[in-house]
Amino acid sequence: MSRVLGAILLGVLAVVALVLFLNFRGEGRIDDAPPLTPPSGDTVARGAYLVRAGNCMTCHTDRGGAEFAGGRPIQTPFGTVYASNITPHKATGIGEWSASHFWRALHNGRAKDGRLLYPAFPYPNYTLVTRADADAMYHYLRSIPPVERPNMPHQLRWPYSTQTALAVWRALYFSPAQHEENTGQSAEWNRGAYLVRGLGHCNACHSSRNVLGASSDMMDLSGGLIPMQNWYAPSLASPAEAGVADWDLADIERLLRSGVAARGTVLGPMAEVVLQSTQHLSASDLRATAVFLKALPQSAAGAPTPPVPMTTQLAERGAKLYEQHCAQCHGPKGEGIAGAYPALAGNRAVTMPVTANLVQVVLNGGFAPSTAGNPRPFGMPPYATFLSDADVAAVLSHIRGSWGNRASAVSELAVSRQRGGS
Repeated sequence: MSRVLGAILLGVLAVVALVLFLNFRGEGRIDDAPPLTPPSGDTVARGAYLVRAGNCMTCHTDRGGAEFAGGRPIQTPFGTVYASNITPHKATGIGEWSASHFWRALHNGRAKDGRLLYPAFPYPNYTLVTRADADAMYHYLRSIPPVERPNMPHQLRWPYSTQTALAVWRALYFSPAQHEENTGQSAEWNRGAYLVRGLGHCNACHSSRNVLGASSDMMDLSGGLIPMQNWYAPSLASPAEAGVADWDLADIERLLRSGVAARGTVLGPMAEVVLQSTQHLSASDLRATAVFLKALPQSAAGAPTPPVPMTTQLAERGAKLYEQHCAQCHGPKGEGIAGAYPALAGNRAVTMPVTANLVQVVLNGGFAPSTAGNPRPFGMPPYATFLSDADVAAVLSHIRGSWGNRASAVSELAVSRQRGGS
C-alpha cells in the first residue's frame, strides 16, 4: 500500500512540476524599476494608437467610471472577472510596473507579482504583440492621469478561483508565441494578420470555446456564441455568415471605419468594437485588415435549408406582425431602404443557422455605432415589452422564410432562452 501511495505522490509531483515548467516558459529576466527618463512624444502617441487598436479602454473602464481605472465586470460561465486598474497610480494601478512587467502581462499572462492572469484578459492573443509595441503601449498608459481605485476581487466559483486550476488550464491551452511573418504573403497581409490575430484579438469572440472556455485554435475565426452575452459572433471564414472574400476591399474598410457598408451593418458587441477601436485605425491599417480578412480561406457553403412548413395560422400571424411592426422601415417585401434600413430579403444575417442575433435585435433593439463616417445612424427600437415570445418566433420565422429566404423557423423556446438570458 505504501508503494502505491508513493507512486501516486510521485505522479502528482511530476504533474505539478510539469505544470509549473509549462507556466514559466519564456519568462526571461524582469527589470523591476520603472523608467527614470520620459519617453518621446512620438512613442507615447504610437502607444495611444496601439491601445486604441487593442480596444483596451472598453474592458478597463467601468460604466460611468474614469478611463482605464478598471472595475468593469466581465461575465463568464465560471463567475465574474473584474478588469484591473491600468492607470499609473502607484498603489492601485500600474505605477510601480516596469516595461518588462507590462510586457510579461501581455506575452505570458502574469501580473507584476507573478500571479497568473485569467484569459478574460486576452493574453492568448496579446502574446503575439511585439516587445516594441508593448513598450509603446506601456509608456502611453504611464502618461495618462493616475486614478486611485483598488482592483475588485474576482467572483469565481471553486476550483476556477484557484491559481492551480488556472495553471492547469494554461498548461493545456496556452503557449507564449510571437508573430511570424508569412514570406509567401504581402506586407499588407502580414500587417493585417498581426492586427487581427494579435492586438485586435478578433478570435476572442469569433471562435467557439470548449467547456473550459478555451478555443481549440487561437487563430480560429469560424464563429461562436459569445459567453453570457447571447450574441453570436459569425464566422469570418464562411460566405453564409460574415466572410468577406467576395467583398470589395473598400466596402470592408468602410464597414470597419463607419459601421455600415452596402452589404452589412455592425450591431451588438461589434458596434462597440467599431466605436472604440476600428474607426480609429489608420487608412493603411484598415486596408491591411481588409486584405487579411478578404484572403481568409472560406469554408464551403452548405446546401440551402428547405423551408419549414408552417400552419396557416402561424403564417398569417407572422405576416400580420411584420406588416404592423416591420414593413414601414424594411419594406413590404423585405427590400429595405438604402442607406437607412437594411434589406431582409437575401440578407445572410437573417438566414444564418444561428438565430441568436435576430432574437436579440427584436427583443433589445439594433443600433449601429455613431462614428465619424456615420454620425447619426438609424436604429431599431426594442420590442421586448410589445411582443410575446410566440410573436417574436412567428415574425422571425416569417422573415426567414419569405422573399426567397429559405431558412428554418425560429422556435418559441429559442426566444424564451434569449429573453431569459440563458
